[in-house]
This record gives sequence, C-alpha cells and structure tokens, in this order.
Amino acid sequence: MKPNSQRLITTPKGVHIKLKEFGLVDYELSHRAMKTFASERDESVTDEIWLLQHPPVYTQGTACEMATLLPSDIPVIKTDRGGQITYHGPGQWVMYPLLHLKRHSMGVRSLVGCLEQCIIDLLASEGVIALRRENAPGVYVNDEKIAALGLRIRRGNSYHGLSLNVDMDLAPFSNIDPCGYQGLKVTQLANLITVDEADLGKRLVQKFVELL
Repeated sequence: MKPNSQRLITTPKGVHIKLKEFGLVDYELSHRAMKTFASERDESVTDEIWLLQHPPVYTQGTACEMATLLPSDIPVIKTDRGGQITYHGPGQWVMYPLLHLKRHSMGVRSLVGCLEQCIIDLLASEGVIALRRENAPGVYVNDEKIAALGLRIRRGNSYHGLSLNVDMDLAPFSNIDPCGYQGLKVTQLANLITVDEADLGKRLVQKFVELL
C-alpha cells in the first residue's frame, strides 16, 4: 500500500507517529497490510496511523453471528478484529492506529477509551453532543450510532481501529444488526451539521494524538 501523503506527528509525551493518508483502499488489501505490519514489527519500528476510506464492504468481527445479514451484492469479509458485523463505505472515515501499546503506557481499555473520546471531542468541537454506551463500544448521538470500534492486539501491537460516519449512503446498514444490536439505528455527521469531509479526517487524527 502506497500512501497519498505521509508525515511525522508527535504525541504530548514526545512519541513520534507516522501518519499515512491513503484515500479509497480495498478493505482486504488494508487488512492484510496492517496484519503484516503488526506481526513483523519490533519495538524499534515507528508507530503509524492510517487514515483512509473503503469501497462498500461488510466486515465480520470474531464474535459475529451471520443470521441477521440480509441478501446483498456488497461483499462480506471475515476479519480478526473484535466485535460483530459493520459496514464500511465511501464517505466514512476509517482510522487505524498501529501502535506499540507499551510505548504509550496503554492497555486495550485505555486505547478504546482514547478512540471513543477523540470522536466525542471532535463532535463537541462541531457543537454535536456524543456519548458512549456501557458494554456497547462506539459513539452515539441521540441514541443512534455514529462511530464503530474494533481492535486486535498482536504481540503488544494494535491494529484495526474506528470508523466515523461522515457523509455516506447509510442504506446498507439496514441489511444488518449494526455491531450485533438488533434495531440499532445509525446516523452520520452530515445529517446533523454541514461538514468538510477532508478537514474532518485530519482533525480526527489530531484529536486522537492529543489524547495519547
């Protein structure tokens, strides 16, 4: 995978991270690439954050049950992340933090908390109140899910990450129980405010890095 752009950013604790922006990338290609990165790296390798979007695809987590998936032309891919089933498509920002957790003095729970909080902080800066739900990872606005999370940790290294619905076709979510919750409604930022999609992705990364 060759990024459209990349630059070095630094956390408040002075840890360097390489930000790579890719544009629209096939899901299977990015999945293979981040698995390889997490598996083959050692502690000397610089952490990376990937910012991208995917063509339409359903992805199944390790806890996924497929009984509720309705027939569709959209491909379905089994992944090794936690969680159930979700949908990715153009107009949704996806951020993959490929971090060595010990370097940031983090565990899985603190990483999940940072991912949720960066979305909450970003939406708050736009005047949108967003909340967590206990035992239901992700971020919600008016009881509708606007962002999903799913992670995998291998040898102390994280991959997979979050997806934030910005300005997309939400219809494919109606074929599934998003993240395994029957009847769960989804929303997107464009339904709430006027958005600058490109700027929003960069600011999402910035909010995340500020929390590390």
